[in-house]
Amino acid sequence: MEEKDKNMTAAEVKKYIKDHQIKNIKLAVVDIDGVLRGKYVKASKFISALDKGLGFCNVIFGWDSDDVLYDKDSFTGWRDGFTDAKANIDPSTLRILPTEVHQSIIFLADFSESEAATICPRSILKKTLDRLNSLGYTATAACEFEFFLFDETPKTVRAKNFYNLDPITPGNFGYSVLRNSTHSQLYHEIMQLAEEMGMPLEGLHTETGPGVLEGAIEHSSALRAADNGVLFKTFMKVWAQQHNMMASFMAKWSPNYPGQSGHIHISLQQKDGSSAFYDKGKMDNMSDVMRWFIGGQQKLMPEVLAMIASTCNSYTRLIPGFWAPTAALWGIDNRTCALRAIPGTAKSQRVEYRVSAADINPHLAMAAAIGSGIWGIENKIEPLKAVTGNAYEADFPEELQLPRTLTNAAELFKNSNVARDLFGDAFVDHYAYTREWEDMQQRRAITDWQLNRYFEII
Repeated sequence: MEEKDKNMTAAEVKKYIKDHQIKNIKLAVVDIDGVLRGKYVKASKFISALDKGLGFCNVIFGWDSDDVLYDKDSFTGWRDGFTDAKANIDPSTLRILPTEVHQSIIFLADFSESEAATICPRSILKKTLDRLNSLGYTATAACEFEFFLFDETPKTVRAKNFYNLDPITPGNFGYSVLRNSTHSQLYHEIMQLAEEMGMPLEGLHTETGPGVLEGAIEHSSALRAADNGVLFKTFMKVWAQQHNMMASFMAKWSPNYPGQSGHIHISLQQKDGSSAFYDKGKMDNMSDVMRWFIGGQQKLMPEVLAMIASTCNSYTRLIPGFWAPTAALWGIDNRTCALRAIPGTAKSQRVEYRVSAADINPHLAMAAAIGSGIWGIENKIEPLKAVTGNAYEADFPEELQLPRTLTNAAELFKNSNVARDLFGDAFVDHYAYTREWEDMQQRRAITDWQLNRYFEII
């Protein structure tokens, strides 16, 4: 295994920096919306911070994705003057940056050793995985993302007001050998980028829609899988813009095309490394643990949906007939369901969490998907009967209907006693408020649809 692919210790990181004469290092933290916020630091500063942590302004938890400060003080705000919180660098997150002209590396930090741990997305996932570990299990996971590529730049999309954008290829052509052969250089560069950054893709193909691709990241430990998710989204955008293109991970950028998924594959292992989901003596090789895990995911999906469908745009995708679920139903290898149980060998037995879109905050979506499964195991929750055929036509209890708007989802989340038990009161209160804020920004907007519909006729 190459050095860049190891989970390196602090001592190994220091040696790596010295041996490779790296002068400037990029540090990043994950904000509430799943956006990487960070900066360059000198090697000497980094080495000092590696041992004792560093101060990072807690404003990253006090503003939205447009850097607009929340009106209400929650964890942070005007009342405390947006103070520094102590961030700790995780040495195992070292990634090489092939997108940089000068040899450079990036590390992720989180706030797990400070008060900010109560709302830090990466810390919330770590807390969730600690709870899983206390039950005697570990988790492996993988994200797969659909994203559109455009022959546009940040300036041209704004000059066009995000209309009449030019995708890199025209028409609908899923799994196209013609497209990936014609643009083979692009595909090879994307796969090479992911490989060099320690988040290799096991597959990359066209999806249905002009210029849309899907990249499936190889499975790894759940924390690294979430790290891979946020790094892939960020540096896919970096790579695209460096090539005078733009990559979009919106849940749905156009009403004319299906939404962009961000499915999460999850499996659990016993402490000895054997599968906790596989039991060859049971139907579809599903162990009791896997069945209870799915039961918890099904039962809690409406209550934790705000952690998964976290933008207003997310809910434009969750409509019938567009390869996205509208209710918390599950089935065996059934892609019309929110939860797809995938039977296989002891190595491949897993569940696919299909409600998530490409706009997820990977750390929070992973925490919600695994946390609800943990609750299912703890309480031996039995799922409803698996759906066969088209889940959009299935009958289901009203409580399994997914919220239709972000405000509805935030309200369910805020009132969920289980969410408070899993993630803590501080996180639930703060996060629910940030989602209510997000939806309020949308309600203030006068859209083109409203102007076209009402300007003259009403």
